[in-house]
Amino acid sequence: MSTKKHTISVLVANEFGVLARVSGMFSARGYNISSLCVGETEDPTISRMTVTVHGDNNVLAQIIQQLNKLVDVIRVEDLTSLSFVEREMVMIRVQANNKRRSEVLEIAEIAYHRQEIASPCIDDDSSKPLRRLSLPQKSSPRFKIR
Repeated sequence: MSTKKHTISVLVANEFGVLARVSGMFSARGYNISSLCVGETEDPTISRMTVTVHGDNNVLAQIIQQLNKLVDVIRVEDLTSLSFVEREMVMIRVQANNKRRSEVLEIAEIAYHRQEIASPCIDDDSSKPLRRLSLPQKSSPRFKIR
């Protein structure tokens, strides 16, 4: 069987220690989490964990089964075959003097990024589709990225 990326949505009780228990389940069974995002839902007592893992369908089935055994887990759903928007966030700090600052901001504007300017650095926050994230780094080799 081939290994592929699976995206899993896990609704959990929004309580202290739940993240540690869920991530502990992955490490205890030797599964690697590729990415993890956790946030409160509209209901403040519930959080959504979006987890990406690599593995075949048997690994996915085992992960879902183990997650459903945890007391704090309300619902587990495999999003892999569904249509969803996938984004990744990167924060880049660029060191630039006043002369270069406008050039850095122009490059960031092209990639639709949000910037926070504080001397002597510009913090660049991007939450865009995966294929667009490499644009600022490739187009600005002359700037010091910290």
